[in-house]
Amino acid sequence: MSSTESTDRAESGERATQTVVTLDLEGVLIPEIWIAVAENTGIDELRRTTRDEPDYDVLMRERVDAVNSNGLTIHDIQKVIAGLEPLDGAKAFLDELRSQTQVIILSDTFEQFATPFMKQLGWPTILCHELVIDPAGNIIDYKLRQQDQKRRAVKALHGLNYRVIAAGDSYNDTTMLSEADHGFLFRSPGNVQAEFPQFPALDTYADLLANILAVL
Repeated sequence: MSSTESTDRAESGERATQTVVTLDLEGVLIPEIWIAVAENTGIDELRRTTRDEPDYDVLMRERVDAVNSNGLTIHDIQKVIAGLEPLDGAKAFLDELRSQTQVIILSDTFEQFATPFMKQLGWPTILCHELVIDPAGNIIDYKLRQQDQKRRAVKALHGLNYRVIAAGDSYNDTTMLSEADHGFLFRSPGNVQAEFPQFPALDTYADLLANILAVL
């Protein structure tokens, strides 16, 4: 939380009592979609994720170039997605968490990818981005809902006087974790843990749930 926001709350006498949990999607609740596409198609360039590349625009430009140079369309990718399921234990974890507090998924995935998983997860709220697709199904670009949207969403929730607890696994989650009142890394790679040792690193849904509930 920024010092200005903390000062504003202290001066006004406000104290946030309601909490929202914000979660990343891929790697936390569902498999990494681009890795699944890479394994299905043999396109190794698609194996890189936000765990490897901190600059999301660089990563997405690489992905758009790779799918087009290999003739993949959104239909091909959605066929891969249709065969995927949430990670083992993710639905039960999310159900229990949502019984205790409000949950919002903040993801750098795209609406065209996320919808099948939202159905399997019981239709939680998700804020994500959008692919630009031509009539033939070619992915020609992507549109960010907002730059640094995860951090800015947490900041907006603070502006509504919510406490925020956040969990994610990758570089693109770290600004969200920093902005939150409490942040946790979940099943994150060693390079991310080494660069951000201030966030507790957890590996099981039981531990993540326990740590979240402890600070609710």
